[in-house]
Amino acid sequence: MLDIRFARSGDVQVAYHVVGDGPVDIVYVQGAWSHREVEWELPAYRRFCELLGEFARLILFDKRGMGMSDQVPGVTPLEVRMDDITAVMNAAGSESAILIGESEGGPLSMLFAAAHPERTAGLILMGSEVRERKDEEWPWGESTEEDFEASMATMHERWGKPGRFMEYFAPSQEDTPWLADWSARLQRNANTPGGAEAFMRMAFDIDVRDIVPTIRVPTLVIHSEGDRICHVENGRYLAREIPDARYVELPGADHVPWFEPGLVVSEIREFLTGHRVAVTPDRVLATVLFTDIVGSTDRVSLLGDTRWRELLETHNTVLRSQLDRFRGAEVNTAGDGFLATFDGPARAIQCAREIGHQVRQLGLEVRAGVHTGEIERMGDDVAGIAVHIGARIAGLAGPSEVLVSRTVKDLVAGSGIVFEDRGEHALKGVPDKWQVFAAV
Repeated sequence: MLDIRFARSGDVQVAYHVVGDGPVDIVYVQGAWSHREVEWELPAYRRFCELLGEFARLILFDKRGMGMSDQVPGVTPLEVRMDDITAVMNAAGSESAILIGESEGGPLSMLFAAAHPERTAGLILMGSEVRERKDEEWPWGESTEEDFEASMATMHERWGKPGRFMEYFAPSQEDTPWLADWSARLQRNANTPGGAEAFMRMAFDIDVRDIVPTIRVPTLVIHSEGDRICHVENGRYLAREIPDARYVELPGADHVPWFEPGLVVSEIREFLTGHRVAVTPDRVLATVLFTDIVGSTDRVSLLGDTRWRELLETHNTVLRSQLDRFRGAEVNTAGDGFLATFDGPARAIQCAREIGHQVRQLGLEVRAGVHTGEIERMGDDVAGIAVHIGARIAGLAGPSEVLVSRTVKDLVAGSGIVFEDRGEHALKGVPDKWQVFAAV
């Protein structure tokens, strides 16, 4: 269980917690939405933080009006939110820290670094924005005023519902079924629709171009070349205008580094310590199983949050009992999706089918995807192309259907498992077409 603590900033209590006990303090100033406990349920986010905690003391917090911190009416300007960083540092016993400013958290971190260099040991800007408003003067903003107002007009209807958020936030994961539900739950727990709109209107008016040249602390700028939320020219501008800043441009389009943390963590470690240590994965052949509840959003609306949580806990208990029965290892769960690994594909298929049978008795249906390939073990998490393939195959499955790759079908020859050909499919982000089969 997380050790959530609270720092007093004026009349507001700001929630924070600490990861690791390294010799250097890092304060992670995240983007728009956060909730300390809900985010920690996301294995990729947790792994990223734990990797930083291997060589630093990482301080994470929810901004005022967000997540587990006190809700506040109206809009809070940057200078007041800057006081929250000071309060959290004081409460955590940090005299000086490296600030990581991510996305919308970048401008706040830049302002703090410029105003309080005595408490800022360094500044790391990841996917940071300079100005959200897009116009002829700044063509690299997120949206024009017209598009922004159109988005605000429908935001109350869209808030807290699964949508296309991951397509922009982390395109490498957009076909991972349960992430849409997790991101929707994060929104619901991070803020109300009205509070979110007020926050977004405040952020839309931010422009830090006058602040940037006044930053006088060591600075590392990291930006993905294909970032779909914050255009890469924001990062290039910051690297040019901040005196002596170091710039690292990453391949890919993810706005955050959580899902492929190795390169970013190595860059941060080198920036902090002067030594570059690669995050070396442990590679092993394994079978991955993804499961996901079909129609979960509709069930939440029908049952309400309390009854849905009770049903979800029963579902989770059923899944874990079947994983134990078929020697599967739970890797992570977020929302209503599970990822598990097996040392044999036949057991993974048998487990998936039995899970489907058991949860139907609860009035639920799950879809499942199975693939065998080389995975990378990074602590308690797994990564690699085989994991992506398994997730995308699961996304193709229908209610109570178990889909597998040809690799799996070929490996279980002689097991007695019967398959039906579901044709070839292009799996987003994966080379070539993949033949998919249903275990019947």
